Amino acid sequence: MFGMDHLSKVKKSHTRSISAENKNGEKGKGGMATEGTGTSAARDLGQKWKISPSIRIAPGELVEIANIDGPGVIRHIWLTCGLDNRQLIIRMYWDGSENPSVECPVGDFFANPCCENHVQISSFAVCVNSKNAMNCYWSMPFRKHARITIENQNCDTVEVFYQIDYELEEVPEDCAYFHAQFRRTNPLPYKEDYVILDGVKGTGQYVGTFLYWGVNNCGWWGEGEIKFFMDGDKEFPTICGTGTEDYFCGAWGFIVDGAYRNFSTPYTGFFHHPTDQLYRSQCRFSMYRWHITDPIRFEEDLKVTIQALGWRSEGRFLPLQDDISSVAYWYQTLPFEKFPELPDKDAREII
Repeated sequence: MFGMDHLSKVKKSHTRSISAENKNGEKGKGGMATEGTGTSAARDLGQKWKISPSIRIAPGELVEIANIDGPGVIRHIWLTCGLDNRQLIIRMYWDGSENPSVECPVGDFFANPCCENHVQISSFAVCVNSKNAMNCYWSMPFRKHARITIENQNCDTVEVFYQIDYELEEVPEDCAYFHAQFRRTNPLPYKEDYVILDGVKGTGQYVGTFLYWGVNNCGWWGEGEIKFFMDGDKEFPTICGTGTEDYFCGAWGFIVDGAYRNFSTPYTGFFHHPTDQLYRSQCRFSMYRWHITDPIRFEEDLKVTIQALGWRSEGRFLPLQDDISSVAYWYQTLPFEKFPELPDKDAREII
């Protein structure tokens, strides 16, 4: 999939791109804007000179940024903004569904919740580059229609720059639909597992996890096991990990020479967000794990959980009550179960 052999093959497909300069992705209609956020800067140049490089979204406003008739596949999304990534909500709808298959804060969807403290991510599925330039390369096929919206739940107007690159082409029968769901529990109840995903019915494969973790205790926090309950599993899962850092392909607490060691690789990444200033005692961590070469396949149903587990006296495990947010990424057949209600603005806020 990620080799270069496909680049030499001629394919019956039409490449299109949606942006503020061509909002419908129409052939031969790019750069035709006569008004937009760049009107003043281009006043001496006129049409074709960056008249509409972005859009402004007022507080409480929901804007449709893509409305595409299929069949086709979205290949790449680039997006950047200047306000709180947690208070912009991105939603994606496939083939006329009333309910979104993707519903996430923009920052979390791109594994980067805090635009003022963004991290560089260099992976196959998601890249975040200087400064707060968010990219994703998840393949998003649709047969009849694709629709993407952004809702601004900030208290100020936000300027959004974006580009959605896609191909109009036939979609094979065995292609499932892309889904992504955000959750947050703060704090996690004592001795309860954190639920990353639940209520999935259908056939598909789980392809990625992003976690943003705020610790509420001193000491190590990552002994917990991730668990995949699939196809009728009840009390015990089919797949059970050995520890949080192990699932994210690290080891021994992500610690090198007495300190956390950040890393970003094609399939996994870990970042420590230190908060050692006055009144900022709790550390936060972000982690991603893409199951690109090792998808978790299910035929009927899927539930994913992870434990928050540290250490207490006498060498005993301590169930933690931490602040955990997540995005689960998966593909599945339609129809799908409606998502739980998205946590509101205050419930998503990162202090």
